[in-house]
Amino acid sequence: MFNKHPKGLVAASLANLGERFGFYTMMAILVLFLQAKFALSPKEAGLIYSTFYFSIYILALVGGVIADKTRNYKGTILTGIVLMAVGYVLLAIPSEATEANKTMLLTMTCVALFVIAFGNGLFKGNLQALVGQMYDNPKYASMRDSGFSLFYMFINIGAIFAPPAAVGVRNWWLIHNGFAYNADLPELCHGHLAGTLQPQAAENFRALAAEVSGQAVTDLDAFAHAYLNVFSTGFHYAFAVAIAAMLLSLAIYVINKRRFPDPASKETAAKGGAAAVEMSPQEVRQRIMALFAVFGVVIFFWFSFHQNGLTLTLFAKEYTDLNLFGMPITAELFQSLNPFFVVFLTPLVMAVFARQRARGKEPSTPKKIAIGMGIAATGFVIMALGSYFANLPLHADIIAAGVSPVKVTPLLLMATYLVLTIAELYISPLGISFVSKVAPPKYQGIMQGGWLGATAVGNQLLFIGAVLYESIPIWMTWTVFVVACCISMFTMLFMLKWLERVAK
Repeated sequence: MFNKHPKGLVAASLANLGERFGFYTMMAILVLFLQAKFALSPKEAGLIYSTFYFSIYILALVGGVIADKTRNYKGTILTGIVLMAVGYVLLAIPSEATEANKTMLLTMTCVALFVIAFGNGLFKGNLQALVGQMYDNPKYASMRDSGFSLFYMFINIGAIFAPPAAVGVRNWWLIHNGFAYNADLPELCHGHLAGTLQPQAAENFRALAAEVSGQAVTDLDAFAHAYLNVFSTGFHYAFAVAIAAMLLSLAIYVINKRRFPDPASKETAAKGGAAAVEMSPQEVRQRIMALFAVFGVVIFFWFSFHQNGLTLTLFAKEYTDLNLFGMPITAELFQSLNPFFVVFLTPLVMAVFARQRARGKEPSTPKKIAIGMGIAATGFVIMALGSYFANLPLHADIIAAGVSPVKVTPLLLMATYLVLTIAELYISPLGISFVSKVAPPKYQGIMQGGWLGATAVGNQLLFIGAVLYESIPIWMTWTVFVVACCISMFTMLFMLKWLERVAK
């Protein structure tokens, strides 16, 4: 599998494991943590979530500028890993939120999220630039798309284990304190303490309190405080697991640092074939224009795709039957599906591309991205149809009752994640590959940052999904994402010939 690829590829991929582990820990629990600890609504938690993910990617643009200016790519990457670890340390410190300190603790949480985001910005785009430079050597140039697919597959290995680790730690802490897990209880506890529960929700709260405690609860106020504190502390300890993953990444990176190419090295540039060719100012402008056009298109994809950590997670908690073939599951575990499918579907997608290449019919990278947009639209069509035919209630009805009166099979989300992952494999690794191929050599870092900056804009729009989720029928929310992905696909097809010409 790796015969025709540079030796540093696997090491670079494994160095990225910690970042992906932390990323999917956040994807699985951040919104639920914010709701459980601070009593935030989906809209409020969604705004913090979308701003955090915006920051992760927009700061990659800043990280690219820093690395390009200093020409110290490896040092910038190393600093990023350390900062991410520090951010997770800050999040892992347990604290009990009260009315008196809630604002201060929420501010501290946001500071920790910014530290993680800034570290990620220094790390992510610059590591991708190093991987891209491995394929500037003519010996490996034809395998660039495959190389980035393998890179994408290996970095997601860590992500598979992040949600189960987070859930395992949180549930262990609940059991240690004499409680059982229930997805609906944190919101009911906050509602009880605030005195906002409607009669049916209050009745459900009393029943669930007895169920998770294993006995009748006489002091509901004390139970609500205790359950919320234990629940959120379990999340704090779950963030601590990401620290270990970051330290593993740090060790792998330091051990293999000398094996990676250095964009600042003149010797590397001399060996780089196409990367060493002097480009005219006109060609540089054309390439940058093409890249920014693609950046603009993929905003719509990321706005839709990264709902997996927001509205799709809320859907898993509130509308999904958390039993699979008789086994209890949690809402967070659905976040393992995407990296699992990435790892196990990547060889299949690569085999499809290889077969098309052998027959001389492999689509260009821009065309693959357009196909991916269409596949993503199909994923949200599945959600829209499943939600419509299940006749799911409005979110306001769930608030009134405390729990959803209608639950759908978890197979609906599983099918959606499968389709969305196939779309991702046509877009994300190949988009990174396209940037590394088209970007002028002296702008490699900043253009990788630009790709991530486009992802950032899409992520900042994520909160719109939470607003829709609370305001309109759920099937209509998914339809908005179908439209967004279709807009991306048709725009990409409209620009296809121009993009293919520039990329040659």
